Amino acid sequence: MNPSSFIKQSLYSLLVFSLLGSAPGFAGDKKEAEKLNQPPEGFIALFNGKDLSGWIGMNYHKVKGKSPVAVKNMPAAERKELLKKNWEDVLEHWSVEDGELVNDGHGVYLTTAEDFGDFELLLDYKTVAKADSGIYLRGVPQVQIWDTTKEGGKWDRKANLGSGGLFNNKGEGKYPLVHADKPFGEWNHFRIIMKGDKVTVYMNGKLVVDNKKMDNYYEKDDPIYETGPIQLQTHGGEIRFKNVFLKKL
Repeated sequence: MNPSSFIKQSLYSLLVFSLLGSAPGFAGDKKEAEKLNQPPEGFIALFNGKDLSGWIGMNYHKVKGKSPVAVKNMPAAERKELLKKNWEDVLEHWSVEDGELVNDGHGVYLTTAEDFGDFELLLDYKTVAKADSGIYLRGVPQVQIWDTTKEGGKWDRKANLGSGGLFNNKGEGKYPLVHADKPFGEWNHFRIIMKGDKVTVYMNGKLVVDNKKMDNYYEKDDPIYETGPIQLQTHGGEIRFKNVFLKKL
């Protein structure tokens, strides 16, 4: 290619990219991407949209003693080794794609490195058919996420009532007040408020749990922990998260 042709081609390429950048659709997509994972006033972003900073991997039910207390009481060297092993698992099953936090349905639960007491949590998620997940509050299960269709195969466990209930509760709050799930492929939005041992859950703007006590799954006769991490459960089927924000109360 002679120098004159090269210059002409380069100028043409620059013109094309310039026009694309100023096109309404392209500019709109860029603006939307910039808004993604930007917290509202008063909130912090637990997921920065770029990497897994601020997170660790932890499955409390798989450690000796099977509870957050058992992990806290571990010798420092043993806990360090556990965290190292879990992080390798995180990197195998969790990833970031286009500002979305993606899990392949397997692996250790993604867990905030920081513990929280009272809070308001906002997040968006999207699943596929037969997926199963949940949001652990203060390290305790869980605000339930699952396939609520008959084809999902869990109507015998009341999946038909919808996601958002405190599934591991023995009584009140176990099942959602209304079915608020959107179809597969669409984003669902949670607003979760935890004060003391009481939890309120809104799903897609609908009240699904109304200020119910959350049971301590691990030490069943004890009240729930005063502080603990937020955990994103893996339990089969791809799930994606974005706009994960928290406000301390």
